[in-house]
Amino acid sequence: RVFAFRDARWAPDPVLAPSAAVRSPQPVPLVIDNGSFQTRAGWGCQDPTVPAEPLLRFRSLAARSRGARGGAGAETQVGNDLGSPEPLRWLLRSPFDRNVPVQLELQELLLDHVFQRLGVSSQGCVDHPIVLTEAVCNPLYSRQMMSELLFECYQVPKVSYGVDSLYSFYHNRRQKWPCSGLVISSGYQCTHILPVLEGRLDAKNCKRINLGGCQAAVYLQRLLQLKYPGHFAAITLSRMEEILHEHSYIAEDYTEELQKWRCPEYYENSVHKMQLPFSNKLLGSTLTSEEKQEKRQQQLRRLQELNARRREEKLQLDQERLDRLLYVQELLEDGQMDQFHKALVELNMDSAEELQSYINKLSVSVEQTKQKILQSEVNVEVDVVDSKPETPDLDPLGSEQSLEDMESINDFEPLFAEEQPEVEKPVAAVQPVFNLAEYHQLFLGTERIRAPEIVFQPSLIGEDQAGIAETMQYVLERYSKEQQAVLVQNVFLTGGNMMYPGLKARVQKELLEMRPFQSSFQVHLASSPVLDAWYGARDWAVEYMNREEGWITRKDYEEKGGEYLKEHCASNVYVPIRLPKQAARAAEAAVPSRTLASGTG
Repeated sequence: RVFAFRDARWAPDPVLAPSAAVRSPQPVPLVIDNGSFQTRAGWGCQDPTVPAEPLLRFRSLAARSRGARGGAGAETQVGNDLGSPEPLRWLLRSPFDRNVPVQLELQELLLDHVFQRLGVSSQGCVDHPIVLTEAVCNPLYSRQMMSELLFECYQVPKVSYGVDSLYSFYHNRRQKWPCSGLVISSGYQCTHILPVLEGRLDAKNCKRINLGGCQAAVYLQRLLQLKYPGHFAAITLSRMEEILHEHSYIAEDYTEELQKWRCPEYYENSVHKMQLPFSNKLLGSTLTSEEKQEKRQQQLRRLQELNARRREEKLQLDQERLDRLLYVQELLEDGQMDQFHKALVELNMDSAEELQSYINKLSVSVEQTKQKILQSEVNVEVDVVDSKPETPDLDPLGSEQSLEDMESINDFEPLFAEEQPEVEKPVAAVQPVFNLAEYHQLFLGTERIRAPEIVFQPSLIGEDQAGIAETMQYVLERYSKEQQAVLVQNVFLTGGNMMYPGLKARVQKELLEMRPFQSSFQVHLASSPVLDAWYGARDWAVEYMNREEGWITRKDYEEKGGEYLKEHCASNVYVPIRLPKQAARAAEAAVPSRTLASGTG
């Protein structure tokens, strides 16, 4: 169970050539799922030559480099053009605050990328209708800025706004529309509980939890960095997202699952080992002493060769300058004063004394450099010579010990036998076996369930919020028993953060605990939780292409303002800005004057 990180790089999006069917007989809608994690774009067309899937999928990120000194200016990269987010982590910018676009200059970069890569060929404008997703209960200011960007900057003919989770609900409808249900949508930044009655969103009872996949990735990164402080830099957010997508799951009973992980057998069978990249060159201690000595000798020889090359180059330059100065001095000795003064000007010198001083300095420098070169050659020759150590002559006089002296020494040996230290036997050195690959492994145990559990228990990361189960029960209690029974018959799960294995079973368990005894309910998971929002928006665009329902035209924008919204089955509820009437203001202004007049009377 050892898994390697893929660390996949994003391939740049190609510039696509649109089919002729997207232009004739009329421009077809351009469907954009504007998510805080990923942007998906494609054409809403029934023609079989046009793919019925998003042609562009890229992260909703942009990075603007400062540019090199003396080189090109700042460069802006968007989406998949970034290659990998980790080297540019501190330069990445997103137009979203939570799930609401607030940085419209960055949003303009994302839209430019979409229109360019999809091959929109109209000059000076985008003549395709736009179907765009927005957040639940989107603030009027955000919609106003988005409408202003689309109508003023891109000159679009008409635009329609809808909620991504409602588009997914619309795409996965299992019975005749309109239908009712409870939509649970969890994305990158937020989780929403959305009640839908008779095909329309009940915006008054919608609830949001400010937790999603981003918070789970940050929490998992914090857990593993505390567990493996030696691999702090290698535990990146991109790798944490990969772990969440491929190795995490939702426990049906969190406490019971933690008890299972305490069993050694269950741990051995369930732990996932993530292999970090490593290099065997880091093991410098495996080299023997002879190899280390040889390595030092090689480094020393390379250093000596480098110094010798530099000395020769310096000697050559100094010799050329010295020859030039001596030539100018010969002009002075030959009496060629005009050429001598011209040469002095070229050398930026004022007098012959200054010339003589430079000649003396260069002569000394050339001589010293030659001496250093000779000395280095002598040292190299001495190092190359293999000099064997001479054995010292212990008996220079050639005298031999007599037999009596040897016997006298043998007589004294027993007296010193106890003081002689025993010779230690050589012990074979036991080298500890160090597995470098195992050292660079991350063991994923309870982290596999702790990170995704935060949407059910936000207190794990210190958030003072209710989880999905408590929020779902709170929303249901705001309806009558009959309406509750209708809503729980179609509990719909969608969003990228709903793809964990075991999440559907967990929601069913929570509903079983909160619903009355022997009551029925049904939980459905979207066929494609990530892409169903785009598929639903495409279905709506194809169905309502030639209708006026749900489309905001340029005339509507100019007459009713940028915050105006035409409602449809998958849209937010339009709540206009209520300004006090002029008559009421005039009446309020007249009240103080009347009071002042009565007081004066």
